[in-house]
Amino acid sequence: MAVVAPSILSADFGNLARDVADVLDKGADWIHVDVMDGHFVPNLTIGPPVVAAVRRHAMDAFLDVHLMIERPDASVQAYRDAGASQITVHAEACVHLHRSIQAVQATGAKVGVALNPHTHESVLEYVLDELDLVLIMSVNPGFGGQSLIESIFPKIERLRRKIDQRGLRTLIEVDGGVKVDNADRFTSAGAHVLVSGSGIYGAPDRAAAIQVLKSA
Repeated sequence: MAVVAPSILSADFGNLARDVADVLDKGADWIHVDVMDGHFVPNLTIGPPVVAAVRRHAMDAFLDVHLMIERPDASVQAYRDAGASQITVHAEACVHLHRSIQAVQATGAKVGVALNPHTHESVLEYVLDELDLVLIMSVNPGFGGQSLIESIFPKIERLRRKIDQRGLRTLIEVDGGVKVDNADRFTSAGAHVLVSGSGIYGAPDRAAAIQVLKSA
């Protein structure tokens, strides 16, 4: 079964504690937190205080924090201190990617690296063994509710083959355009974790949407 990670980018921020608890109660595995700085991506979202607030209201939740920010090394400890279980940095934002991975590992959090749609998975050749997760962006990062980019499916397949060939346990996560009617395409290509914002929070029956994604 797939791991389902609702993105709180699509939640009601005026009732964030309620919306986080709601999807967890309805079967979500992780909570995905999209952090944007208005520089690396053209949008500004949340910082460590909001992550800390989510942690206070969801003490046992796995908080999957996705940093779409410049100079992530300077911020990873703050997000870990706020309650992040896993911290994912963008390969495109890291001048020294291996050093950034080490910075996350030093906090005690699980570590992921995200790749924008145009970035080839070969950039991970020398760091793949260090990673708990690779996040494949299936839309250009910065905004929720976008349509997926079809060309990412061969990319997921190639990455999954590489992980399997090396005998690694690295998870593949996908983020962008994931809905109940296409989830099986991502898992068939080799994804393990499905991030969905509007596909869950905008669904008329959130529990049903989560279960469809889980069984993809």
